[in-house]
Amino acid sequence: MRALLVGAVAFAVMEPITALTHRCVMHGVGISLHRSHHRHAHQGMIGRREANDAYPVMFAGVVMLALAIGFNVSGFAVLVPVGVGVTMYGVCYALVHDVYTHRRVPLFGAGRTVPGLERLAAAHRLHHSGNAAPYGMLVPIARGSRPSHRPVES
Repeated sequence: MRALLVGAVAFAVMEPITALTHRCVMHGVGISLHRSHHRHAHQGMIGRREANDAYPVMFAGVVMLALAIGFNVSGFAVLVPVGVGVTMYGVCYALVHDVYTHRRVPLFGAGRTVPGLERLAAAHRLHHSGNAAPYGMLVPIARGSRPSHRPVES
């Protein structure tokens, strides 16, 4: 039961960590990689890679290292449920961001929308239109603005 709680907390804590990382790293010192996403995110990315794809690879590497330590180093077993929670957040993020919002994997038809996911996609369009908040994905927060509900374009 403790492991489930730890995993759920890790999942929940990932949204503010993701928003902070997106704002400070991807729109800060790491903008050279992330710029590709803002430039090409809506231009039929199915099957294509962009420099920004290095970020999830790096993040997955950190989680795999934490899991390896959790499984193999005495006293660090808590890293296993943390790693599972972070991985589950990453799966949800990828499904919302890459599969639904940017249609990088063709699971949804071009004009097909899912109401709960469309709200998140609209918030992400707001981010793309101004290179500003919201930086989070699953609980996007943007002050003073309401995302539109138009199809993903730019």
